[in-house]
Amino acid sequence: MDSLQYIFILIPPMLLAITVHEFAHGLVADRLGDPTPRMSGRLSLNPFRHLDPVGTLVFLMTRMIGWAKPVPVNPHNLRGGERAMIWVALAGPLSNLLLAVAGNLSYKAFFATDLATYLPASWSLPLLMMVRTGIMINLALAVFNLIPVPPLDGGRVLLGLMSKRYNMMWLENYGFIILILLIFTGMLNLILVPFMHYTSLIFGIRG
Repeated sequence: MDSLQYIFILIPPMLLAITVHEFAHGLVADRLGDPTPRMSGRLSLNPFRHLDPVGTLVFLMTRMIGWAKPVPVNPHNLRGGERAMIWVALAGPLSNLLLAVAGNLSYKAFFATDLATYLPASWSLPLLMMVRTGIMINLALAVFNLIPVPPLDGGRVLLGLMSKRYNMMWLENYGFIILILLIFTGMLNLILVPFMHYTSLIFGIRG
């Protein structure tokens, strides 16, 4: 399969993964009392409301990880204040894990029901590859976003857990630089590649 064909396989699960991820952030914030995501139009399943040009480009380059525009949340509106931001932050990775599980069930159902015999080969193979790609994308996004470096969700969780007596401003100021270095030095692969390998074995995803 050439690069152009793979991009067409990649785009639908990529858009679904990042859209549901950002929607989950907004939904939890909304349920916890902050109307900011709704007022800013981010409580939406329209992917174009969430896409970030640089994050999308990184997604197409790495074919596994990237980011969208952060959903604006005002911690002062949340019931529980800044500590409630932990739940808002965790909502994104959790949504990706749920999508991965749903994709895995669909993947196994494809073989269990022998669905391929009822579909043209020109449909069944791309569909199967799209589901498989979606599983891996969602798992990678969940792990990537749990890295404890702002502006990632794991960084927000870390800041929410830290006592205010610790000055973590430096981490917020340099978080994006640290993130770029992790991506382009290949350090991130030391985390993601083994995880994706063993996860594919656990999920029983065929090559």
